[in-house]
Amino acid sequence: MTQPLADRIALVTGASRGIGHAAALALARAGAHVIAVARTVGGLEELDDEITKAGGSATLVPLDLKDHEGIARLGGALFDRYKKIDVLVGNAGILGPLSPLSHVEPKAWDEVMAVNVTANWHLIRCMEPLLHQSDAGRAVFLSSGVSWLARAYWGPYAVSKAALNTMVQTWAAENVKTKLRVNLFTPGPIRTRMRAQAMPGEDPMTLETPEQVADKIVELCLPSFTESGKVYAYPVKRLLAFRTPD
Repeated sequence: MTQPLADRIALVTGASRGIGHAAALALARAGAHVIAVARTVGGLEELDDEITKAGGSATLVPLDLKDHEGIARLGGALFDRYKKIDVLVGNAGILGPLSPLSHVEPKAWDEVMAVNVTANWHLIRCMEPLLHQSDAGRAVFLSSGVSWLARAYWGPYAVSKAALNTMVQTWAAENVKTKLRVNLFTPGPIRTRMRAQAMPGEDPMTLETPEQVADKIVELCLPSFTESGKVYAYPVKRLLAFRTPD
C-alpha cells in the first residue's frame, strides 16, 4: 500500500475519540508517526492499539490543552527527539453551553475560548518552528459552519470558531513565502459525541462517520497539497479564501 506520509511526524490534538481519533489512525495508515494528544488516557491507549494493528506507530501524550506550559514542554520534547514535525491537526474542541448569550456563565465562556481559541494559539506559537523544519509542513484546524451562521443559542461555540478562522487565516497569510501550508476544515454533521450533545434528538445513523471525514483531512496534510489560507468543507471543497498580499 502506498504511504504518502512515510517518515513524517504528525501531531493530532483531541485524538482520543471522534474525528481526532479517526484522523490520527488515517495519518498512521498513510505512513506518519502520530503524536496523539488528548486528556483521556484510555482513549489514547485504544488508539495506540488500533494504530499498532494497522502497522503504524504512535507516541501518546496525555495533556489538557488548557495547560499552556504543557504545550510548550511538548514542543521542546518534539524538537529534542525529532527536530521537526510535518503535520499539525488542531482538532480538539468543546461545544460549551447552548443557551442565550446573556445566560452563559463566565466560567463556561472562558473554558470554550481557552480550548477552542487560546490553546490553538499556543499550538501555533510552539509548533511553528518545528513545522518550518519540515520540507512541506502542513497544518489543518477543525472549524464549523456555525462560525458564519450566527445561529441563536450557539454563541460561545460559534464565536470561538469564528475567532479560530481569523487566527488560522492570519497565520497562513504570514507564511505565504514559506513552505508551510495552513488551512481550515469544516466536517459538517458527523456521528460524534459532540454532535449528539448538540442534537440529542437526531438519529446518528443518518450521519456520516469520523472515518469518512478523516480521509479528507489526510488529503490536506499531504506534501502534494499546496493550497493555503483556505476553508474546506466535507467532502473536500474550497469554501472561502483570503486574498494574499501583492
